Amino acid sequence: MARRSDRDSRVIEALVTEHGRTFAEEAGIKLRNTPQPLYRTLVMAVLLSARIRGSVAVASTRALYEAGMRDARRMADASWQQRVDALGEGGYRRYDERTATMLGEGAELLLERWGGDLRRMRDEADGDLDQLRSLLREIPGLGPAGVDIFLREVQQVWHEAAPWLDAKALQGAERLGLPKEPDHLVKLAGHTEPAVLAAALVRAALDKEIVEDVLRRAEERAENED
Repeated sequence: MARRSDRDSRVIEALVTEHGRTFAEEAGIKLRNTPQPLYRTLVMAVLLSARIRGSVAVASTRALYEAGMRDARRMADASWQQRVDALGEGGYRRYDERTATMLGEGAELLLERWGGDLRRMRDEADGDLDQLRSLLREIPGLGPAGVDIFLREVQQVWHEAAPWLDAKALQGAERLGLPKEPDHLVKLAGHTEPAVLAAALVRAALDKEIVEDVLRRAEERAENED
């Protein structure tokens, strides 16, 4: 049992060392519990929800920011064509027109219901994660997978959601031969933040080469220890 635990710890250490950064960080979002970074993370979750490469969704999140659509008000005030153009700049062309519409509608809803501030949505849920999930799903384009993506990222600042290791993260754990119990995985990861661990596991779920590389590195570490 100890050997298995040692092996799992080595795999997680190798995974986090090579791939331990959140998708928000990759998108250039300095996540804090303030309206703008929370909103940008929400937009990223909408984009990542589509059947499109994660790198394209992340690049498009950056492109929207660089085009000035940094919060719900600016997103709502932008024209539909401006949103389409920014998404295209990020390479998000397959779903750009539909997504541009959803982003506009989502921004309007967020402004009307919560003054453009996701912290007010959080306050409305009052610590009830099921209620928070339900409220998030009211945002156009944010289905169950998108809600999981958002909570996976914001658990860094919304601690009531931690540890949030969703189905995609647990799929990554399975591919690496790790246990699929969130609490066990977090314990094995030591001081690694759950959001960082979750993002690294998701990358393993999405990329076979990452799995192969991490397992190879973990095996090399084991040999060096022996």
